[in-house]
Amino acid sequence: MLRVYNTMTRQKEDFHPLEQGKVSIYCCGVTPYNEPHIGNARPFVTWDVIRRVFANKGYAVKYIQNFTDVDDKIIAAAKHEHVTWREIADRYIESYFRSMDALNIKRADAYPRVSETMTDIIEMIQTLIDKGFAYEVFNGDVYFSVEKDEHYGKLSGRHLDDNEAGARVEIDGRKKHPMDFALWKAAKPGEPAWPSPWGNGRPGWHIECSAMSLKFLGKKFDFHGGGSDLIFPHHENEIAQSQCAIGDEHSFAQYWLHNGFITIDNEKMSKSAGNFFTVKDILDKYPGEIVRFFLIQTHYRSPLDFSEERIKEAHSAYSRLETSKDYLFDLIKKCDASDVSHGDRAAAAITVSKAGGLVEIAERLLTAFYDALDDDFNTALAISHMFELSKEINIYYHDAINNPAPINDIDAKIIYRVRDIYMEMAGIIGIFEKAVRAVSDVAEFKLIDDLMEIIIANRQAAREAKNWAVADDIRDKLKVAGIILEDTPQGVRWKRS
Repeated sequence: MLRVYNTMTRQKEDFHPLEQGKVSIYCCGVTPYNEPHIGNARPFVTWDVIRRVFANKGYAVKYIQNFTDVDDKIIAAAKHEHVTWREIADRYIESYFRSMDALNIKRADAYPRVSETMTDIIEMIQTLIDKGFAYEVFNGDVYFSVEKDEHYGKLSGRHLDDNEAGARVEIDGRKKHPMDFALWKAAKPGEPAWPSPWGNGRPGWHIECSAMSLKFLGKKFDFHGGGSDLIFPHHENEIAQSQCAIGDEHSFAQYWLHNGFITIDNEKMSKSAGNFFTVKDILDKYPGEIVRFFLIQTHYRSPLDFSEERIKEAHSAYSRLETSKDYLFDLIKKCDASDVSHGDRAAAAITVSKAGGLVEIAERLLTAFYDALDDDFNTALAISHMFELSKEINIYYHDAINNPAPINDIDAKIIYRVRDIYMEMAGIIGIFEKAVRAVSDVAEFKLIDDLMEIIIANRQAAREAKNWAVADDIRDKLKVAGIILEDTPQGVRWKRS
């Protein structure tokens, strides 16, 4: 049974979907006024793993993630560059996709924008006014009245006598209560504005996510997520305005999941504080899968301190897992050389051989891997089981590669099963994506491998002829193309960089 930590109840709960066989998810997206930083990336990597877990369990997953493309910071950036707000938003949305694609994050089912959801936002605000939960002030601003919602504060645990309004909640003497928050802001000169019953203006921050999640997922959906910094005021306000508009305290998201902060020297990373690293800058130094691996080595609810040293440690750990993957593919090549029937490869047989012992270990660790993920998506523990399997693969590989005898039919079937288990683990946490694609197209993989064997043979011939310049030129050109050659006691191995 899958258990998740629900921020609303502050405890782990068994997950029960609203609709059998389906999972609906809304994750708060970015405000595209600058390059996304590594802290922005953490919730999206987290939810990507969660989506993969549910898909693996056979659920049909509907995942929605918004873009806040109408915002004070976007307007300020546009004025600074003397361009339109839309140019700023479009530019950094494109940059966001480039960064997230590099992190192997699968695309959402929809990416609604605030600018494209105005009708729904305005209708929701009018509903709140009509029901007495919101009020208009003299200049055309509209506020939500927190005192009218008897359940306000249930997510964060804050009370109305806690007069500190919090981040991005404006203090305004026109409010009936200091914690009332803006639903609609009257237009200011030079800012983007849309017509409404209260005059030209634009939405407040919180109303957008309520309108978009309800539009795409309905009045009740399974999960709502984001960073811990969104618990208050953003998610608290979303709950209040949504449930008041619907008229049902039990509507809206059923489970609230929040990832921990990324820190720099134990201080929260943020653009406003200036202590941040953009994903783009990090990707200039490290492959996307290394950055992704760094983010999921720690449980999503735990804080994660970022440093160059931590990234290097993640790179080293990832390389160990990658080496085991390469060893499995080398073993597969040895199986192919033994002419094992492709039709029999799916069935694993337990024998007295070391391969039989390996598959027993692999099956046990696969179960432990999924048990860890069923415990509130504990990627840190799941990855530790993958490392256990990696160690066993390495031991078996070195025994097998030093044995001149061909792999027998039964052992070959087992090796294929172990390969499938290892790649299944990798697929859930989202690494080795290129290798997964290669496995899915055996003919293409074999063609590439055959071509590499020819290239390696030519390089070896040059070395034997002591034509070092040619040998080095082949190696260097392969490196530029993203192929690394490794000279080992068993011969030359190649892998993608």
